[in-house]
Amino acid sequence: MTYCVGLLLKDGIVCLSDTRTNAGLDNISTYRKMFTFTEPGERVILIMTAGSLSVTQTTLARLDEAASDIEATPNTSIMLAPTILQVAEIVGRTLAETSQEVASRMGSNASSASASMILAGQRKDGDMRMFLIYPEGNFIEATADTPYLQIGEHKYGKPILDRVVTPETSLTDAKKAVLLSMDSTLRSNLSVGMPLDLAVIERDALAISQQRRIEAQDPSFAAMSRSWSDALRDAFTKIEV
Repeated sequence: MTYCVGLLLKDGIVCLSDTRTNAGLDNISTYRKMFTFTEPGERVILIMTAGSLSVTQTTLARLDEAASDIEATPNTSIMLAPTILQVAEIVGRTLAETSQEVASRMGSNASSASASMILAGQRKDGDMRMFLIYPEGNFIEATADTPYLQIGEHKYGKPILDRVVTPETSLTDAKKAVLLSMDSTLRSNLSVGMPLDLAVIERDALAISQQRRIEAQDPSFAAMSRSWSDALRDAFTKIEV
């Protein structure tokens, strides 16, 4: 399983993903689930993935191949599409086609050939946008009313986002929010695991502004986790029934 979260704010975009794909006593695999496509000054695209590793890896490979094709067109390449909406349409179409192909080969196990993605980015002279793309290729968009999107094991990390995130949230507070959302998920579900990938895209930067790999023993993340646990326990004891 996995957990990925993206925030669409007035100041920029903040995304975080884990890297665990399988969990068990003797079977834990780690694969990157955050991918970036950039042409600095022209466009920045970030994709996070959840679900069937075969589907997601094949989809990303096809998107990358199409982007580097010398005969690519705005209808086939996410690096030539004139808007982020049309990027979402290309990604959705590629994901749906790949899911169907993989499912057709799996027979009775076809139901496991499912994957979803979060796409975020901005093109020059365009708005920042973020989409959740479903296995069938259709998608929904983050809005001012719901400025965040999640895929994978999302339920444990949702409450803090509902309580603290608004479009006006600063990028600094947004990084804190996604990290604490992930910390809650890590504590409650063994199928989500370290290391983590964090990325920030500042408004109109048209590039990845910050990118960081957070390892299992990262001291700042561990300190944040302890502080959050202490704060929750302190608040709990102070509430009267």
